[in-house]
This record gives sequence, structure tokens and C-alpha cells, in this order.
Amino acid sequence: MILNLRVDHKIADIQSMENISKQIDDLFLKLHEKYSITEYVEISTCNRKEYYIYNNYIDSDDELLSHENQNIIIEYGDAAVLHLLRMTSGLESMIVGEDQILGQVKDSKNKAVKELHCRKALDTIFTKAIHVGQVVRNRTKINKGSVSIGSAAVDLAEKHLGDLEGKSVLVIGAGKMGKLVAKALAEKDLSAIFVANRTFYVAVELAKDLDGTAILFSELDEYLKTADLVISATSAPHSIINKKRLESIDLVETDLFMVDIANPRDIAEDVCELGVRLFNIDDLREIADTNTKLREKEFGEAEIIIEEEFNLLKESFKIMEVESILSTLRVSMEDIRQRETKKASSKLSDVDGSGKILNNLTNSIVNKIFFDIQKNLKQAALDDKKEVIDSAEYIFDFRK
Repeated sequence: MILNLRVDHKIADIQSMENISKQIDDLFLKLHEKYSITEYVEISTCNRKEYYIYNNYIDSDDELLSHENQNIIIEYGDAAVLHLLRMTSGLESMIVGEDQILGQVKDSKNKAVKELHCRKALDTIFTKAIHVGQVVRNRTKINKGSVSIGSAAVDLAEKHLGDLEGKSVLVIGAGKMGKLVAKALAEKDLSAIFVANRTFYVAVELAKDLDGTAILFSELDEYLKTADLVISATSAPHSIINKKRLESIDLVETDLFMVDIANPRDIAEDVCELGVRLFNIDDLREIADTNTKLREKEFGEAEIIIEEEFNLLKESFKIMEVESILSTLRVSMEDIRQRETKKASSKLSDVDGSGKILNNLTNSIVNKIFFDIQKNLKQAALDDKKEVIDSAEYIFDFRK
């Protein structure tokens, strides 16, 4: 059974998402302990937290999966897989069509493979999902001229600040999201752009691409004083900027503009008490809605591709169900063939090569017998004839 646990931007604001993400982690750990889960993939981004679990023993009526919190979505089977295919296609993103989610899913899958908890079932599903995301982008215009969360943050700043020409901008965090912010800022005529990151050489590399200046994380306070715009996107587990910190650097009653696109958030809401104009992921929804409307006509074609690929994936899983039977049967038949060939060969003179002839003969017989069994069992799987598959397991004594 495929199980998906998730919370995302569609049903929760940033504050709720932070809290519910922890609840989902706790739920997963309890399921892990109870069912000894060995196959799962975790996806965690700025606006979603998800687990995909493959386990045939989890009971959908388990009290652990019965919850009153409507912000936790729990889906099984086809619904869970279809959600993943839609997600990699960019249809479930806040910024519809954005390309970053495809890379994030790839990274999550690769991490799970490396840690040995993405095995045959989830590997097949995620490989298909990544393929679908690529096909949708190649065959539709879903991502044509698309913006990212990073560029949407810059758009939001321009909407409220006006033209960024001549402004001094501080980017905190030089990871993937910080790079997207920087890419959008590179097109603006700024007076200065500064990049801060806990790992300094990463900030140096990004600043070099922007013709900007890398600063040490310890120098952050000094540059907060002079910035017109701060965009923060670190992976810190807690806020790094709050009212107390700004007061300590004499930043009082300012018109500083801050955009926080981190999850968990980098900037505490109490900075607003000093006159700071603070925006976060929730404030990007208006820009996201505009972006969605521009791509609505691509949805239909994308959904057709997803449905076609989903049906192919289901056929693959049907075949996988009988492959273990076929593999066991083949090994059993080969074992019988070798034993009987050995017995017969010992009774024949091998002077004229009769042993080799006998070996080829028995091998050919097994192949011919096995061919029809294999073909018919695979077709039974595709035709959903479970009774045939159950009979094969019983007849050949391969019951699980």
C-alpha cells in the first residue's frame, strides 16, 4: 500500500505549516515504530511537508491515521500516486509550473536511495513521477516564463517599494532558494547587493555571479542597518532576526522592508513593532494566483499526460506483482533441469558430445514451457485476474 501524509500551502498558512510539519514528523515516527517501515521518501520544502510510505501491513483504520486536524492530508493508493505526479508536473505548486519542485523531488528520492529506504516500489513510482514532470514541461507551456518563489519575493518587494533601482539589498541564505532570489535581483539596477551565508565560501560564489559582495554571517547586523530590502531564505530551525536583535543595533522606527521565504521562518513577527514591513510566503499568494491564471489553459493537456502515464505505471505494478512468482518458478525449473540433466548425463557416454546436446535439449524444453507460463501470468496481471495469480501461487506452491 502507498500512503501519503502531507501538509502544504493549499490548506495551511506558514504558521500552521510550521506546527503541523512537526505533527506529521511525530505521526511518521509512530507509524515507523509500529510497522517497521523500511520504504519511504520524505519531501520538505518552503511550502510543503510530505511522506510517501510503501508498506503492506499498515491498517488504514489504525487510530494513528484517524485525526481531527483537517490540515493533515492522508491519502492512499491511486490518490497518493496521482498527487505525486501532479506535484512533479508543477500543478500543486504555489507558483504553478515552477521548475524547482522537480529538482526537490529528485533530491528527496536520491537521499532516500542513498539511505537505503527507497526500494523497488517507491523507486518505480518516483522515477515515473520525475519522468512525468519532465514530459509535462516538454509538451506543454506550463513553465514558460514561469516565476519561482524567489522571483515572486522580488516581485512582491517591487509591488510595495516601487522600482528597486538604486536600492541596497541584503540576501540572507545562499542555498537554492537564495540563488533564485539572487537570479531575479540580478536583472535589477541596484546600488548594492550583499549576500550573507553561514558558510562563507557559498556566499562568495553567489555574490560573484551577481557582481555583489559576500559578507560574513557575523557582520549581518552592520548591513541590516543600511539595507533597504532584506530577503531571507535560510534553513535555520528558528528565527535569526527579531525585535530584540534590531533594537540592539539601534534599528528603531525604520522603513526597512523584509521578505521572509524560509520555512521555518527566519524573521520573527515582532520586528513589525519597530515599523519594519514584513512579508512571508503567505503574502505571495496574490502573485501566485496571477501566475496560475496565466497558465490555466495548459492544465488540461498536463492532466491528460498525467492520466496516460499513471495508467502505464499501474500496468507496471501489475506486472511487478507476478514477477516474484515467475522468478521463483524459473529458479525451481532450472534446478530441476540441472539435476535431471546431470542424472541422464552420467548414464551416457560423452565421447560424441551427447552431454552438451542433452544440456541444450533440456534448456530448450524449460524455455518453451516457461515462455507460455510467463506470458499468461503477465496478461492475467494486466487483466486484473487475481484468481489466476492466486491459483498460480497455489499450484506451484509459492504462497507467501
